Amino acid sequence: MQAASALEDVVWEPFGFLSYTRAHREFYAGILEDHADLQLCLVDASDDEPVALVNCVPFHYARDLGDLPQEGWDWLVETGARTSAARPNVLGALAVSVASEHRGKGYAQRMIGELKAMAIRRGFDAVVVPVRPSSKWQNPYVPMSDYLGWKNEKGEVYDPWLRSHIAQGASIIGSCERSMVVNEPISFWETWMGRRFDRSAPYVLKGALAPIQVDLERECGLYEEPNVWVSYRI
Repeated sequence: MQAASALEDVVWEPFGFLSYTRAHREFYAGILEDHADLQLCLVDASDDEPVALVNCVPFHYARDLGDLPQEGWDWLVETGARTSAARPNVLGALAVSVASEHRGKGYAQRMIGELKAMAIRRGFDAVVVPVRPSSKWQNPYVPMSDYLGWKNEKGEVYDPWLRSHIAQGASIIGSCERSMVVNEPISFWETWMGRRFDRSAPYVLKGALAPIQVDLERECGLYEEPNVWVSYRI
């Protein structure tokens, strides 16, 4: 468990600002502990070290999956943290983490396959994922709704991580524009960006999928990360 947590910390360290959403601070660690049996870890048999992880949370959802909310990841964490009398019928994937030295070996795709297999074994009706498109950070000012329409030279969905999900049988539901919301003081963002802000404006932080909206009068910066809901019918 500790080794798996350490791997997740290392993989997501460049995006550590995302751990400051309210949902992450208040609920994330707790739901991983409460649902330890639903966390997947791929281990290298040669040294027993984890090479890939999938973190999940089960929840009950009575509506059509096409109605999943704009709050995406934060909503999924908060919903999974709430107790419900109804049996969980959907499995939500919160993160897929692969050690940097093992990327490009197909482990992420393998973990998606393992995720689907676990959902079948455990009797879930569907798997949903608020996907963080891997190349979106290169175009932070492009709306996610526009980015979803981009195609590569083969006419496929442009983003490689979204393509991986589609190749595994996922259907794209649509964007979730406020999937992870971080609202922190100016000093927080100045530390992360290594610079001072001289005016209220949108600023780009490397790795972020959208600009940080800095408001000097209110002395805060707001980041609303857009993700993409995808679903797997089991």
